[in-house]
Amino acid sequence: MLSTGLPQGAVPKLERPGPLRDRVYEALLELITTRALRPGQHLVESELAGHLGVSRQPVREALQRLNTEGWVDLRPAQGAFVHEPTEAEADQLLTVRTLLEAEAARLAAANAGTAGITALEELCAQGEGAVAADEVDAAVALNARFHAKVMELAGNTVLAELAAQVDRRVRWYYTPVARQRGSQSWIEHRELIAAIAARDEARATQVMRAHTEHTRKTYHEREN
Repeated sequence: MLSTGLPQGAVPKLERPGPLRDRVYEALLELITTRALRPGQHLVESELAGHLGVSRQPVREALQRLNTEGWVDLRPAQGAFVHEPTEAEADQLLTVRTLLEAEAARLAAANAGTAGITALEELCAQGEGAVAADEVDAAVALNARFHAKVMELAGNTVLAELAAQVDRRVRWYYTPVARQRGSQSWIEHRELIAAIAARDEARATQVMRAHTEHTRKTYHEREN
């Protein structure tokens, strides 16, 4: 087995068009975010190039970019490794996420129409189905889509841009606790939808703040 240890079917196909280095970067970032490449894992250029069907040069360029952004650690004489986030890093990121998402929930309660609420309900139903089927990757993806929809309904472009900057890392930290959060997370989503539908800004803020805080605490209490 290759040392990268990628699960069968985990490697995404490189989409065209676009510069090859950018497509390789996106592919590797997705593998890291979903933890197909796990924190601390050694990243061998030649093996990654073979998985992705490219030469080593775009892989090297992508790893350098990922290092700059804090996703990968380049160690002299050792190579590249997926960054292992500290508890402090996770806490800071998830605390900022709480602030952004709580405000998004308030604005969504003020601005969302019937179509938006229906979209949230549909995503919630799909998420509940993924949890029931123990499809963790699907549950993580649907969780991200649900929160993105709330951000969209908030109608604040600047807030959405700030949230987009932390979205990947939120997924990264949420993935290892997704099964533990399980159905409770989607129960909280249902409570949020009810608050938004009732146009109760204070309640929506409260529910979202508690929801994101539950995830933050669960991350710190997770089994490694």
